[in-house]
Amino acid sequence: MNFFSDENSGQSILSGNVFIKKEGDVLNSDKVVIYTDKNKKPIRYEATQNARFEVRLKDKSYKGSGDKFIYYVNSDIYEIIGNAYIIELETKRKIFGDKIIVDKKQKIYKVESFNKKPIRFVFDVEEK
Repeated sequence: MNFFSDENSGQSILSGNVFIKKEGDVLNSDKVVIYTDKNKKPIRYEATQNARFEVRLKDKSYKGSGDKFIYYVNSDIYEIIGNAYIIELETKRKIFGDKIIVDKKQKIYKVESFNKKPIRFVFDVEEK
């Protein structure tokens, strides 16, 4: 693993097999850039190159991946951009799109598609 920090710009770059854990949330990636404020507190994490994650939202567990993963610390919002994918582990429901936004404070998620590409939801329907 490699580490580079530039205190002038407030950026730290981790590369290699990066593993970051915050409470019950986990981020894995080959490259993560951490942006900090003037007090050196993280304000944003950007993961690229094989970005994968696990998060908890309303007592449910989710795993997913995307080309780029951004976590905004102050607002507690996750963005998955490019080949975005999330699976709810308890129900096996899957969501695919170009961009997925998970707002942990508001307890909502939003899926977007670019260039009129379809958004896909995959889930089982029980018949009674």
